[in-house]
Amino acid sequence: MRKNSIKNTRINGEVQRELSEIIRTEIKDPRVSGSMISVVSVEVTPDLKYCKAYISVLGGEGMAEEAIAGLKSAVGYIRRELAHRINLRNTPEISFILDQSIEYGVHMSKLIDQVVGDRSEEDEGDDSL
Repeated sequence: MRKNSIKNTRINGEVQRELSEIIRTEIKDPRVSGSMISVVSVEVTPDLKYCKAYISVLGGEGMAEEAIAGLKSAVGYIRRELAHRINLRNTPEISFILDQSIEYGVHMSKLIDQVVGDRSEEDEGDDSL
């Protein structure tokens, strides 16, 4: 099975959906439930043995590190719940990776808005001369 096959894409989507649901509703750890966590993407290897889950945490750097630590401590429970919810030959070993792309995108958007705002102020200033 190739990495980008239709079957692998479906499995990635299903695992992502179920991981999001498990993290949102089942995990009671205050490090995890106290912050806004989203599963950005999931990559399951073609042999279904390993899974990389890219996690985005809304909040500061400290909150993100605590949330990842909480998820890593609950990885056994999450894997067992995933096995109950998805019928796969093997339940993959999950590794959580902090993904800051959403936070980076918001930051870049603010910078662009700031530059556009500065330029429009300069243009308004030029019109009054």
